[in-house]
Parts: sequence; C-alpha cells; structure tokens
Amino acid sequence: MFINKTSDGKNNLCGEKIAVLRSNLKISQRALADRLQIAGLDIDKNAVQRIEAGKRFVTDIELKIISQVLDITVDELLR
Repeated sequence: MFINKTSDGKNNLCGEKIAVLRSNLKISQRALADRLQIAGLDIDKNAVQRIEAGKRFVTDIELKIISQVLDITVDELLR
C-alpha cells in the first residue's frame, strides 16, 4: 500500500519549516503569497495557510520556488 502522508497525517514535510521561516522574516502569509506570485507561482494566502498547516500537498515546482523566495535550499525545507 502506498502512503503519501507523514506519520502524523500531514500532506507535506515542509509546511512547519515554511511557517517558521516566514515568521522569522516577520511577514504575513499574504506577503509570502505575494512574493511567490512575483516569482511566478500561482498561489494565494489560503494556499500558504494550508501548506503551513500540512493540509495541502506541495509539488516539486512549488518547492523550488518557495525555497528560492525564502533563500533556503530545497533540502533544508524538507529536513
């Protein structure tokens, strides 16, 4: 059987890390969504909220752009 959730039932590994990094930058979820949109990712504040809460899957394309916007490597996001 294929399992595509974390052991605690979340849909991504990076959401909590994204929330911490965003908080460290002292920007809102909306501001992060705006930065991601400028970088070419079609995402809104609600999607950022769902990612951070672990309720939304994150594609590899999204991971790449998120890591660039947050100035962190994809590997660091997934740790």
